[in-house]
Amino acid sequence: MDAKITLSFDAKVIEDAKKYAASQGISLSRLMEILLSKLTSKGYKSLEEFPIEDWVKTLAEGEVTYVKKQVSSKKMKAEYYHSKKGK
Repeated sequence: MDAKITLSFDAKVIEDAKKYAASQGISLSRLMEILLSKLTSKGYKSLEEFPIEDWVKTLAEGEVTYVKKQVSSKKMKAEYYHSKKGK
C-alpha cells in the first residue's frame, strides 16, 4: 500500500533529483522510495556507513523492479540532437 508524505528540500536539490530520475525513466517518488528502502533495509547506524555507490549501481543495473516510461524513437532522436546542439 502506498502512502504519501511531505518532505522539504533545497530547490536546486529537487531540480537535480527530478532530472536524474527522469533520465532513469522513473519518478522522483520511486527514486526516493528505492533510496530509502536501501538505507533502511541494512540497519546502517549512520549515513557514513551507507555505501552510496551500491545504490547507484542498483539503479544502473536494474536490480530493483520498476516500470520505465516508453519513449518513442522520434523523441529519442530529438533529445539526442538537442543534446548535441548544446555542445
